[in-house]
Amino acid sequence: MSTNIPLINVTEAIADSQSVLKIDQLAKQKSHKSSYVTGTKIYVRQMTGFFQSIRKFSLSFLLLMYFSFTWIKIDGTPLILFDLVAQKFHLFGLVLWPQDLTLLAFALIISAFGLFFITSLFGRVWCGYSCPQTAWSFMFIWLEEFFEGSRQQRIKLDESSVNLNKAAKKTAKHVSWLIVSVATAVTFVGYFYPIRELMTAIFTFSLESGVTWFWLIFFTTATYLNAGWLREKVCIYMCPYARFQSVMFNENTMVVGYDEKRGESRGSRSRNEKNSSLGDCIDCQMCVQVCPVGIDIRDGLQYECIGCALCIDACDSIMTKMNYQKGLIRYASEIEFKQGETTKKLDVRAIAYGLILLVSIGMFTNIMVTRPQAELSVLRDRGALYNLNGIGQVENYFTLKIVNKREIEDVFTLNIEGINSIDLAEASFTVGPGEVKMFPVTVAVDQGQIKKSANLILFIVQSQSSGEINAKAESKFLASLN
Repeated sequence: MSTNIPLINVTEAIADSQSVLKIDQLAKQKSHKSSYVTGTKIYVRQMTGFFQSIRKFSLSFLLLMYFSFTWIKIDGTPLILFDLVAQKFHLFGLVLWPQDLTLLAFALIISAFGLFFITSLFGRVWCGYSCPQTAWSFMFIWLEEFFEGSRQQRIKLDESSVNLNKAAKKTAKHVSWLIVSVATAVTFVGYFYPIRELMTAIFTFSLESGVTWFWLIFFTTATYLNAGWLREKVCIYMCPYARFQSVMFNENTMVVGYDEKRGESRGSRSRNEKNSSLGDCIDCQMCVQVCPVGIDIRDGLQYECIGCALCIDACDSIMTKMNYQKGLIRYASEIEFKQGETTKKLDVRAIAYGLILLVSIGMFTNIMVTRPQAELSVLRDRGALYNLNGIGQVENYFTLKIVNKREIEDVFTLNIEGINSIDLAEASFTVGPGEVKMFPVTVAVDQGQIKKSANLILFIVQSQSSGEINAKAESKFLASLN
């Protein structure tokens, strides 16, 4: 039996018929252009490997969290619920209010600089392993493969004339896409509308909110179009991250790249054939066939690349079957590809991103720890600066606004410091769980105790159920010295 086995017999992965692989024909032309440029439909080939196992785990884990968190409750309270009607947000056992928007600002800052820091070190790992667009696109691709078959079968199906088999497969695929899109939309709305109530209202046809129906339809349509039809176009043309990522890249950033020194010149050969004039790249086009954005990684670093590492696993599988060393396409820095150096150096920008990230996390933690469970604000009555009552006391009128951030009803007692001999018309106030209530208060002081026309006073409300919970606010007590 001959040992000079042609490459076409070496691996099933590169045995696609050239008569039906239009993308491959384009790729093999000297004037090759990526599929996203030519407008050719991208048929992503299924691939397994080390990095795909990591990606499938990370995306599956994120999808599981997305679809499950809205159903989980802690002591009867949803794990995550942005209750816009009640103006309170449940996050992993915490209850946040509009007054806590500072926390949201810091959370966004932490997310942004966390992304910048990771990108400066490891490139677009967010896009390849965590991005929702990537997660739903790969889910839709998997459904497409399930109903229509492998890459070659899908190409043949699209080129075939309309028949019952084609109609059935296409219909099943689009129905599955719509089911996932509806589930995605319902889950998303479920983070703002209690999911169990939402599901009951939908299935009993009792959901009357036009706003809720709008968002359900909107997110169903957006998911179906973005993950089913647009896919890589969202990453290439709509996502701003693809455009400004170059600002965060440096020569030490890890990127998916092709080792041109080792791979060139390209050429097909049998497994055991030795040809000193050829590099390790056998020009099998596998890296192009598996790419979800339709680029050829051998053309160099391109902003369209989402760093999913499909081309790495594809190339490694071919290198293994050819008895070559893996890593022709791999994660490496620009310096390593050009000079062969493997020393990792931190860029000044990466250090800056890391420091800002640490400071933001520290401030966020401090705000969370010191976050008050009650808030107080005091408003003076602008209609009457002061009044003299029947027993010779000077009266000022105030309105207290008390915010109870706890999930239980609380009674607050009021004390005022700053002037002696203060009389209060009311000294205790009941505020329900999560309520913001206004209380009118009359403060009276004996004229003999007043030394100035404007006296700074401090209002203090304290919880009766927990003496450690209190809130303070300053105001002025006005009087005439005549």
